Amino acid sequence: MSTLEIRDLHAQVIPTDENAGPKEILKGVNLTIKSGETHAIMGPNGSGKSTLSYTIAGHPRYHVTQGEVLLDGVNILDMDVDERARAGMFVAMQYPTEIPGVSMANFLRTAATAVRGEAPKLRTWINEVKTEQENLLIDKSFSERSVNDGFSGGEKKRHEVLQLGLLKPKFAIMDETDSGLDVDALRVVSDGINRYQQDNDGGILMITHYKRILTYVNPQFVHVFADGKIVKSGGAELADELEANGYDQFLN
Repeated sequence: MSTLEIRDLHAQVIPTDENAGPKEILKGVNLTIKSGETHAIMGPNGSGKSTLSYTIAGHPRYHVTQGEVLLDGVNILDMDVDERARAGMFVAMQYPTEIPGVSMANFLRTAATAVRGEAPKLRTWINEVKTEQENLLIDKSFSERSVNDGFSGGEKKRHEVLQLGLLKPKFAIMDETDSGLDVDALRVVSDGINRYQQDNDGGILMITHYKRILTYVNPQFVHVFADGKIVKSGGAELADELEANGYDQFLN
């Protein structure tokens, strides 16, 4: 049993404009996720949901001013980005980065080698990748294409979940994974997320605006995020309330 604990997390974003000062985005986030649990964070645009994922991942533009993020009791905020990944953290980005010139095949095997501590045996690895690609309806020709280069939004999201299935982290933060997906792709991606959790007893934090992905990836806990912190928590029924009544009641 692993635990991810976010304690009183405050963070600023460093603006690209040199004349502007840092802006506080996270204002005291508290959340605990255990192995096998699915938590959903829902909230309006600009509430800080994606900032939370970037901060946990270690994005250099986001500066922690207070608080801790403990993975099995160890503060990952003291780690470099790659160390956080090796410790068992995974973040599926809202806007996956394109890496021209680096093939998906090389990218995936290099990542797996770093996380596992040794290169996977080639024959076993080929079968692993093939199985995950088939489950996610990804054509094998994508292995030779550059990472996310020229991919559609849905193709990028499928490849994020492909990485999730191959790297097998302790905890996965899925940042608006449902954005840009049609109905069929949403079902395929959701099945991949559920399969990861069932096979690895992984903990999941789903960040989303809408309930639709939660129809397939069922959370035990739903949290409302507003003004940089969690302002209400409940069960899956809270997502229904938000779908019906919106976020206005939490914005003041």
